[in-house]
Amino acid sequence: MYSVEQVAELLGLHVRTVRGYIRAGRLRAVRIGKQYRVARADLDALTGRSQPGATRPAGVAPVEVSSIAQVDGIERAAADRLGTLVLAAANTGADPAHALRVQTVYDEERNRMKIVILGGAAATAELLRLVDAVLEGGNGLLAWEAGEARDA
Repeated sequence: MYSVEQVAELLGLHVRTVRGYIRAGRLRAVRIGKQYRVARADLDALTGRSQPGATRPAGVAPVEVSSIAQVDGIERAAADRLGTLVLAAANTGADPAHALRVQTVYDEERNRMKIVILGGAAATAELLRLVDAVLEGGNGLLAWEAGEARDA
């Protein structure tokens, strides 16, 4: 347990700032008599540091990635099929605690689709590989017209 003064010194903050964090609820503390005491775990929670030897809490992803894939020269029907495939793949992930969040947007004037993906690095990479395989695979899932350009 740390005093407010010790926390201020550890964090390089003024004592009043630390007291303000406690009053605002940003830093959990216990009041003992007229003084506040801060547990190491609560200090670590504020700073985002973990204790030595501690494991990451369940349900917390180590990395979150934001990705935007742009597909040019795609017709509306093909974009709908691709969007359905991407959303289905994202929703059938193995770990529901780290589910991907996916949104698709289609620009009718430019025949352009954007796929926005938020989530863990490995799951995002897997979904992007799927998109790449569908676009490059010549598997007939998307009916491209001859001569149309496409990017992912």
